[in-house]
Formats: sequence, C-alpha cells, structure tokens
Amino acid sequence: MTRAPRPETEPVRRGRATPRPLPPPRPASRTLRRPGPPRTPKALDRLRRAWDRPLTAYYVVLGTGLLITFLGLVMVFSASQIQALRYDLPATHYFQKQLFAAALGTVLLLIASRVPVRLLRALTYPFLACTVVLLVLVQVPGIGVRVNGSTNWIAVGGSFQIQPSEFAKLALLLWGGDLLARKGDRHLLTQWRHLLVPLIPGALLVCGLVMVGGDMGTVMIIVAVVFALLWLAGAPTRLFTGVLGTVAVLGALFIVTSAHRMERLACLGATDPGPNDDCWQAVHGIYALASGGWFGSGLGASVEKWGELPEPHTDFIFAITGEELGLMGTLSVLGLFAALGYAGIRVAGRTDDPFVRYAAGGVTAWLMTQTVINIGAVLGLLPIAGVPLPLFSYGGSALLPTMFAIGLLIAFARSDPAARAAMAARGPRLRRKTTGRRRNRAPSGER
Repeated sequence: MTRAPRPETEPVRRGRATPRPLPPPRPASRTLRRPGPPRTPKALDRLRRAWDRPLTAYYVVLGTGLLITFLGLVMVFSASQIQALRYDLPATHYFQKQLFAAALGTVLLLIASRVPVRLLRALTYPFLACTVVLLVLVQVPGIGVRVNGSTNWIAVGGSFQIQPSEFAKLALLLWGGDLLARKGDRHLLTQWRHLLVPLIPGALLVCGLVMVGGDMGTVMIIVAVVFALLWLAGAPTRLFTGVLGTVAVLGALFIVTSAHRMERLACLGATDPGPNDDCWQAVHGIYALASGGWFGSGLGASVEKWGELPEPHTDFIFAITGEELGLMGTLSVLGLFAALGYAGIRVAGRTDDPFVRYAAGGVTAWLMTQTVINIGAVLGLLPIAGVPLPLFSYGGSALLPTMFAIGLLIAFARSDPAARAAMAARGPRLRRKTTGRRRNRAPSGER
C-alpha cells in the first residue's frame, strides 16, 4: 500500500521539535504617565515629623535655653579674666558672680516652669507695682548708682547691684498679657479705648522712668514688647502706623538732643576709630570678628580682650566669641537663638489660652529684639545701645528675669493639650518597660 502524501502545511518531524517563533514585541504605548507630586527627601520628612510632635517645642526651649546659658558661662570665663585683673580682682571674679546668678536663675526657671497660670496672673499687678517703685528709687540720690553714663542701678550690698529696668520688661509684658486677656474675655478689644488704655499709659510710665536714667536700649525693647502684645490682640494696621510714626519721631528727638547718642549713630559702618576715638568700641568689635576666621584663634586666645575692646564680657561678648570660636561659633550661637525664637512662636500660636498667647509672644519678642539689637551693634549695623545678649552676656540682673521667662515658655509649651496627652501617655509606658525588664531579668542564683 502506498501512503498518502503529507500535507504541505504539516511540518516534517525530524528529531527534535521545531521551536515556535516568539510573538513580535508590542509597540510601546504612546500615552505618557502624569508625573506625581515630588517626593520629599526622607531626611526632610523625618525632620518635619519630628518638629510636628507635641513635645518638640518643650524640648527645644529647654535645650536651647540651657545651652545658651552654658556657652555664655564659658565665654564670660574667657572674656572677663583680663578685665578682672585690670581692677586688681581675682581672674575668676566675674565668672563666679555669673555662675552664682546662673544657679539662682536655674531655681527661678524651675519655679516658673511649675507655677500655675492662675497664680501667675494674680501676681502680675504686684510685680509691676514693685518694679515701678524700684525704678523710682533708682533716681533717688544715694540709692541709684551711675554706670557707663546711665543711672539704672541700685546697690544691694558689696559688689552686687540690681538693674530694675531688666525686671520691668518681664513685669510689663505679664501685666499687659493679663490685661488684654481679661478684656478679650469681655469682648472689649474691638474698641480702641479698651485696646490702648491702660496699656499704653502704663508702658509710657515705665519707659519714662527708664529713659530718665538714660537707657534708651531698654526702652526700645519695651516698645517692641508692647507692639507684639497689640499685634497678638488683633490691633488694626493703621494703629501700628500711627504709633510707629510717633515712636520714630520721639526716638529721633531723643537722639538729636543727646551728643552721646549722636556719636554712636555716626559710628554706623565705621572702619576707623576717628580722630578722637569716638568709634573705638565699634571698630574694635569688627576687628575681633574679622580676626577670628572660620574656626577662631582658640578659646582664651583673644587679643582684643587685652584692653583693646571695652566691655568684652558684657555688651561685646559676641565679638570675643567670633574671635575665639570663629564664624562657626557665631553661627552656632545664632542658630540656638533662632531655634529658641521659632519655638516661642510655636508655643504662642498653638495655645487656646489668650494669656498664654500674649505672654509667650511677648517673651519671644523681648528675647529676639534684644538679640538683634546686641548683635546688630557688634556687627556695626545698629548703634551701640548698651543691651546685653540674652542668657549669654555677663550680668545677673539681666540673667535672672530672662531665665524666669524661659521657665514660663517651658510651662506654656507643656500646658498645650497635645503635649499634656503625650506626657501622660509616655509616663505609664516608661513604667511598664522598666517593670518588664525587671521581670524578665534572669535569676542570679544568689540568695
């Protein structure tokens, strides 16, 4: 029998099977995907989440306040030794006094961080009254002490002196915060009469008493605090315009009528001390900063503190910091102050209590304004106003109320409802972890 021929379409099988050809590739789709939102880097995302935590402001205020105080003690120790030897005093004279003030200020910080808001508001009026009495006593002959052309000191005993104008900043902002909070509860802040009276007359009284002693720098800080309180209270813009114009006219009048202030104003941007050495302090402050370089000449190796730069441990301690620690040291100090200011703004913005908002905002405005005035004078951008750097410069009268204000910021940051809930949830968790470790510990075999 003959076999039927195979169809032509049927492949001939010889040995292995012939592999089937692969299907042709599909043409790429012409539709483009829409780009999604840009992804945030992981480091920035973690930083943002860490900053949004309820207790972040509490830790930032506490940490920056203590770090600035500690760095200030180190720089006071370095900058004041030659100054003390010039007056036949022990080399650590100023440092010991500053250390004592820091210890006392730490106690005040702890007290302020625990004081109830109701008790604090009840003490605002007696505190302001005592401050006004002290400002009046400063001008009484035999009681007030004149230092560097200003009569703003009272001798306590021995070498200790107090400056009531430093306490006036804290007293005025607490009194103003309580006053505006009470009027806000009665819905009276929409009227100009209740918004300005008696806040502005009280501020003018304090500023007048301070100005009699010749301390215009403190007056500028008090004005900034009052402006901050009015802004937080929702004062209209035209009010700020009018008040700012009035303040500018009065400030110009006080400057023009004082030869000492005119000399300081003429030293803005000066690079030469002048024929009569009128700009000696301003120019040598720039010399100290310029000679520091990136990392400074080393702690204790300043040249300007050997009699060239007046007030190296008080008003111009930032210049000595730049000379000994360099640009990196000054930027670190600026970063700490910036973090403190931002944390203060956060505390004022996240609270529902009007008094806490006004007090936290006033403290932040006080510290940041004083920092700008001091550093601006050292850099030659602002006239020398004789204002110390908060928590950093030598001076117990400035350190004590400032540390009390830092304690208030700590208390306000902890009083936030979210922060209270976080601290309440953290406490039992820590106790459970500690108990668990004790239970899981293997027996040692000892009896």
